[in-house]
Order: sequence, then structure tokens, then C-alpha cells
Amino acid sequence: MNNTINETKFNLPNQTSFYKGKVRDVYTVNSDKLVMVTSDRISAFDHVLPEGIPYKGQVLNQIAAKFLDATADIVPNWKEANPDPSVTIGKMCEPFKVEMVIRGYLTGHAWREYKSGKRMLCGVPMPDGMVENQKFDNPILTPTTKADIGHDEDISREEILSQNIVSEKDYINLENYTKALFQRGTEIAAEKGLILVDTKYEFGKDKNGIITLIDEIHTPDSSRYFYAEGYEEKIAKGESPKQLSKEFVRQWLIENGFQGKEGQSIPNMSKEFCESVSNRYIELFEYITGDKFIKEDVQNVVNRVEKNILNYLNS
Repeated sequence: MNNTINETKFNLPNQTSFYKGKVRDVYTVNSDKLVMVTSDRISAFDHVLPEGIPYKGQVLNQIAAKFLDATADIVPNWKEANPDPSVTIGKMCEPFKVEMVIRGYLTGHAWREYKSGKRMLCGVPMPDGMVENQKFDNPILTPTTKADIGHDEDISREEILSQNIVSEKDYINLENYTKALFQRGTEIAAEKGLILVDTKYEFGKDKNGIITLIDEIHTPDSSRYFYAEGYEEKIAKGESPKQLSKEFVRQWLIENGFQGKEGQSIPNMSKEFCESVSNRYIELFEYITGDKFIKEDVQNVVNRVEKNILNYLNS
């Protein structure tokens, strides 16, 4: 599809490096500024799927920008500007080698582990007798390693500290920031009739050694949301709550025989399927932000993005 950002190959003024992630293309300028293009690529089970999703990058970038602004009083963040709906420019930080995952409900990966009989996740006990999608008494922290390639792996607090991946002082701060951000996100979601189920945060240190929130926050790629209405009734009946997240893409892949395992092939993504995914992303944007989603011109979307970045950098 030519109306999606599947890849960028910009040559920006004073560009010093380029990194292509699963979803983001990240350009470093003058060795201290990051230009992050949120593409329309979509990943699941650590694989980038072959088709882009129209407007997905705009959705993710604009939600992240809104939540970075809404949580800047809790922890400093990396964002400086949004010169294009799909672009964030900000300060470069040295990332911590862990992702801070926090879960308020037993769902997704946690449920799959629980269903297999495990009662411990990342060193955190999970009580017997829980059902899928049930709320934990208190949110649990289940960090993962941050892999450059391959799978992120579950890791416990004890392992992080014993392997000196993060110092104890910094890790305590990361835990406190994670809990405060999740609480703020939970409150904002509740105002919109949503439940923030689980999410992940990434942190780094800026050039002054200050812990800084980086990357995206509270988007459907990094978070899971349930609709609050009907949640209790569905849990009581043993049904799945209606949700807004990328989990429905994972479920579609599972139903079509793909979980990222060796020998499995990614199923064909029809134009209709891609549009249905796009509509789900737009639906979440409007629910979680309370704003009407305005579709930007995507006729020559990559050219638009490059032009807006250059205008910003040259100004």
C-alpha cells in the first residue's frame, strides 16, 4: 500500500546515525537529538508483519505525545517537538537495558503463563484461583530484558540487581516512576470509560544523568485497554471483556496458525483486514484521548514526513 509508511530512507542534515526498529525509524542528528518516525509497520510475536496499517503511525505518535505531556510532572521525558503527526523529535538518552512492564489484570502473556500452571512471573507471586482478565489486588511489576534482536525475556528484580543491569538506586526510581505513571494512566482511562490493563515504560538517562521517560507511552502498541462498561458482567460469565489493544491482532494470528515459532508462516493480510486494524487503532485514539481523529493526507505520506522534518531542523 503506497498510503502507509513502511520504511524511510532519509538523509537528514548533520545526521550521525540511523536505527530501524520493529515499528520506528530513528535518526540521530548532531549525536544528541533523536528524530523518531513512527511507521505504519505492525509487529507481533517479535515479527514485523508484511503489510502496513494505514494511519497507525499517526495514531501511536499522537497518543504518545499527548500522554508524554500529561505525565511530564511525574518524570522528565525526551520529547521536544512533533513537527509531523507521525514524528517526535527529542533529546537523546542512554537507555536502561530493561523495559518496565506493569500489569493490573491477569491477561495476555501473564494469563498464558498462569494457564500453563506457573504461579510466579518475574519473581512476583500470582495467587491461586484467579480467572482470565481478573484484576490483581495490586498491580504487579514484571520487567523484561530489552533485546536488540530476538525476544525480550522476562526477568526478576533480583536478577536485574544481581547482574548489575541497573543499580539498586536507579531501579527503585524506575519502580516508583512506573507505578506513578500507571496510576495516572489508569485515572485518565477511567475518565474515558476505559480500563488501563497493562503497559510498559522505557527509561534512559539524559546527558546530565537524569532519569528520563523515553519512547512511546500508553499507546495500543505498548498497552492494553478494556472497556469499563460490561467488564464485571463478562468476567462473571467467564467471557472476555471487550478490549482495545493489539491483542486482537495476536489472537487473529494465533487463530491462523502463527505464533512466531519456527516453521510457521505469517498468514495473508488482506486489504480489508488491514483496514479493520486501522479502524481499531483510530477507535482507541478517539476513546483514550477524547479527541476526534483527523486523518492526515497520506497520498505521499513519506514525502510529507521528510518535508516536515526538514522544515523543523532547518528552522
